[in-house]
Order: sequence, then structure tokens, then C-alpha cells
Amino acid sequence: MTTPFPFTAVVGQDDLRLALLLNAVSPAVGGVLVRGEKGTAKSTAVRALSALMPQVPVVAGCRFSCDPGAPDPACPDGPHEAGAGTPRPARMVELPVGASEDRLVGALDIERALAEGVKAFEPGLLADAHRGILYVDEVNLLHDHLVDLLLDAAAMGASYVEREGVSVRHAARFLLVGTMNPEEGELRPQLLDRFGLTVEVAASREPDQRVEVVRRRLAYDDDPGAFATRWADEESAVRQRIVAARKLLPSVRLGDGALRQIAATCAAFEVDGMRADIVMARTATALAAWAGRTDVLAEDVRQAALLALPHRRRRNPFDAPGLDEDKLDQTLEEFSGDDDEDPDPDGPGGGGGQPPSEGPESGGDSGARPEAGEDGEPQASGAGEQTPVRASEPFRTKVLSVPGIGEGAAGRRSRARTEHGRTTGARRPRGALTKLHLAATVQAAAPHQRARGRSGRGLVVRRDDLRQAVREGREGNLVLFVVDASGSMAARQRMSAVKGAVLSLLLDAYQRRDKVGLVTFRGAAADVALPPTSSVDAAAARLESLPTGGRTPLAAGLLKAHEVLRVERLRDPARRALVVLVTDGRATGGPEPVVLAGRAARLFAAEEVASVVVDCESGPVRLGLAGQLAGELGGTAVTLDELRAESIAGLVKDVQRRAA
Repeated sequence: MTTPFPFTAVVGQDDLRLALLLNAVSPAVGGVLVRGEKGTAKSTAVRALSALMPQVPVVAGCRFSCDPGAPDPACPDGPHEAGAGTPRPARMVELPVGASEDRLVGALDIERALAEGVKAFEPGLLADAHRGILYVDEVNLLHDHLVDLLLDAAAMGASYVEREGVSVRHAARFLLVGTMNPEEGELRPQLLDRFGLTVEVAASREPDQRVEVVRRRLAYDDDPGAFATRWADEESAVRQRIVAARKLLPSVRLGDGALRQIAATCAAFEVDGMRADIVMARTATALAAWAGRTDVLAEDVRQAALLALPHRRRRNPFDAPGLDEDKLDQTLEEFSGDDDEDPDPDGPGGGGGQPPSEGPESGGDSGARPEAGEDGEPQASGAGEQTPVRASEPFRTKVLSVPGIGEGAAGRRSRARTEHGRTTGARRPRGALTKLHLAATVQAAAPHQRARGRSGRGLVVRRDDLRQAVREGREGNLVLFVVDASGSMAARQRMSAVKGAVLSLLLDAYQRRDKVGLVTFRGAAADVALPPTSSVDAAAARLESLPTGGRTPLAAGLLKAHEVLRVERLRDPARRALVVLVTDGRATGGPEPVVLAGRAARLFAAEEVASVVVDCESGPVRLGLAGQLAGELGGTAVTLDELRAESIAGLVKDVQRRAA
């Protein structure tokens, strides 16, 4: 068995360690979501926590970790008699991102259920994690159907398995801990709200601290056992402090004054629902117990807010997590005068651990090149490069979809054959059976019952009789934005409207679990401002910082987009793409720019890539170049006004009709 890295040996990361310890003291806090860049000890700290958790008594031989003091009356291994039980260490169960539904909730032996009528149930990870820790690394990449199951289990404290009339239920109460890199995409709001606390982590910029991190890691890698021995006393002290805080927790008093501060803070930051108030109350109580106090102080409420509210105050996926601490302090001070507990002499601001830092911005260099002011190129204000303009207010868009039926990753956009969705047919299983088509299985087995010597009520089922259900659901797509950032697009009002439209589509892509990419072209070349990613935050930031100016290398932009799609097809051949080209259709710079742009466009038409051209041409005289370009792409065109009025969904319907 691998020796885990000691929890107390983790350098820095005060907020992360505090949040994990508070959940160890009071699992009712609701778990932790750890957000941060790669290589910041997120997984190391979470795995180390399990060694500090107190042991739990379990019913001997129960696969579902029933509490001997209050055994689950519906336990599949029960009924159990109340007794002393057997102590064992609290488990930390890891849920792989690519796990199947059966691996998470458990699996029924379908053949025995049909032939013998017995519930032969093999527990899954939810059963293993009961009364322990369920850890999901890269939780933002978890498939939607697994997220739905986690939400159900977290809400009800139980897992239900329903298969063709056979039902199994068992308790599933666990501490949910997730880690994620925001650059790889955000979390569904429903699951985000299920995490009690959230922390932002980043690598230290202090050389001395970085040196100590490397020194400890090298020492651990050389001899994990010896390194753990060196930290054994510190680990034991923290373990004893957790036990003491748990014993003290029922005695902690949450006064009316602290409750008013909690309610006022949640109201001031306009969080949805009441879960934030409850989580803050539990967190503040756990903070007091961890500090060895029986009264909740203002500093506990402040620290609880910094841990429990940042991920709940986001109004859309483009809002950065975090709190306005000045506003927090002002709210706490306003409601601190009538508290019936001992006042904090230093006022709010002393909480345990450092407040979560604002996450690193996802922005950065847009990749646009500064060539500008070439002869003959129209400019918005005479300057070679215009400063970035803010996007106009985003609006709701209708559904974009790619024609046909795909087989890509689960999502909410285009039709696809998936493991989840409505049943459309049956086939012989390829490999392990995952979704039984009961009617087709019975039909396959029925003609052979006499030959197989059936004598009882049970159906004699063989492996060859089993049929896999064919299901149709929705997939996520790659929406590749190709944006003209040349001088002809530099009119500030027009560029603001263009950015607002693209921002609206990015928001829709977030909701539909798509990947997005951004290619810009201006000056002399095109650049990949953002390679295909699930992080719409990053795409929105790059779009917001996009400057304009220079010539219009339209052919270069199309060729760059074609190359991005080619590489992405190698990485993920099942994911289909939709290209959204935002331009006025002009092409300048270099020899025969219009001819080259037409040739590049015909590459997309030859490969039947779904595409839409957003025509940004304005003025009383219009050349209609974007419409011609759409024809060469094999797609359709829409003016910017039409895009804002009806969204882009009607255009994609045109694409679908042409493909049909």
C-alpha cells in the first residue's frame, strides 16, 4: 500500500487545508471544491486528508458500511442487529472521470435476475464511499449522467438502482471533494451548489516557499516511509485536534447576532436559495470548534463567508469567483452592534486561514498582431490599431445544432447515439452489456425455451439472447469562432455588437457542454487566440481583450481554422464541428486575396463542415461579399441585425435543410 504524503507537510495552501479540516470536523458542511492551476497540491492534500479522519464503526460483513448504532433498515445486506460493530479507517474513494454508471451506483446481474428472479447486486463506488470521502479529480470533466447520479445521491443521502423492474436502495452519505482546473471548463451550476465550500489555489510566487515545496517532495519520493515518520507527531496532533473539535461541536453556540450577520451577508451578495445560509452557519460553528471555542464570533462568520459564498454568487459562467471583501466587512459591521455574544475587539477580519484569492484571469494575449495602417485599409478613427471595446449586452440564443446523427461526447446540442437517452432499437452487445433491452432479449430467448428444457417459471436465458438497447440522446460539439479583427471591422459600435453576439453564443455553448475555439485574423496573418477547450471563460476573456486594426487576411483566417479542425479531428474524431465566421467578407493584402479566400472556403464545403457567416458589413452601400463567401463555404449567411433579432438558430436550420 502506497504511503500518502502527510497532510501537515503540505507547504502553504492555508485555505485549502482549513476547508478540508473543517469538513473533517463537521461533515455536514457539505464538502469542498478546489479550483486552481495544475501542480498546486490539490490532489495531494485531498488524498492526505483520509489519513486524518477518525475511524468509523461498521457492521461486520456489511458491504454498505452500516452504522452498528443505527443500521439502515433497507440495507441490501440487512437486516442488521444493533451492536458494537467493528472499527475501520474512513475510506477515501476516487471516482474516475470516465467511470461507467454501473461502476458508480452498482450493477445488477441481469441474467440471474431474469432466470432466477433474485436481486444479485454488486455495490458501486457510492456504497464504498458511504460514511467516508468521495473524491472526484477533474470534476468539471465528469459526464452529465454521472453528475445527475451524484446530485441525486447528495440530495437524498441514498442511491437507487432501477433496472427493468428490479429495485435496490442503499444509504450513500459521503463527504464530496472535487478538484478542477478552471481552464478546462466550468462546473454545472447544480453540482457547483452542492459543494459546501470552495477554495482557489495557486502556486506560491515566493522563492523560499517554492524551494521548500521541492525539497519536501524530493524527500518524499526518495523514501515515502521515512518522510511520513518524520511528520508522524504533527499528523497525530492534528488527528487529536479533529477528534476534540468533533466532541466540542455540539456545545458550540450560534447566537442570534451571528445568525443575523450570516443572513445579511447572503442577502447582500444576492445568492440563490437558502443553502448558502445553512452552509455558512455550519462552517462558522465548525470554525469555532476547531479554534476550541463554544461561541461563534464575527471572525468565524467572515471566514465562513469567504469559503462558502464565492462559487454561489456567480450570475453567469463569465463572472470570476470571489467576494468584495470591503462589502463583506461593511455588512458584518452593520449587523454587529446587537449581537448577544462576546464582541470581537478587533472587528471582522481575523478569520482562520487566508481568504481565497481571486482566481487568475483567463485572459491574456489575444494573439492578434499589431500590423496596422497599411495603405488603402479603412480605419475606425485613423489609428493603426484600435483599443479593445467592451461587448454589448448578451442575449438569449435558440438552439444551434449540427445536421445528422453523431456519436460524440454527451452534451445538450446535436442528435447523437449515446448510452443515455430514449431507446430507439436493439442490437447484440459489443463487449460488456450496459443497457439491457428487455423486450428484445425476451423475444430472442422465447423460441428456445422448449429446447433448453425449461420446466419452471423462470426464463432460460443464454448470453446470445441478451440485447443491448440502442439509445439516442444529445452530444456536445466544437463551435469554432473565426473572427475578423481587421481595420474594416474597427467601428466601435459594430465591434461591440459583434462581441455581444459571440458572447451570447459562448454562453449557450457553456449551457450545452460544448467545446469552443477562437481564431482571429488581422494585419498579415491569423492566430489561434484560443485552442479548442471546454472553458468558455477563457474564450470570453480573449474575445473581450481582442483589438482591431490592419488589413484583412481572410484566406489566412480560413486556413488557420481548417488546420484547427484537422488537428481536433485527430484528437477527438467523434466530435463534430460548427464554424461561425464573423466578417464583412472583405479580403485584402497579398496577391489575389479574394481568389485565395474562395479556395480556402471551398475546403470546408468539400468536407461538409457546417458553417454560418455573420455578415458585419454596414453602410448604405453593401457589396454582399459575406453572402458570396457563405455560398463557397456551403453554409448560410446572416446580417448582424438579423442575428440579434432571431439569433442564429434559423441559419442552422437552413444548413440542415441543405444537408438533407
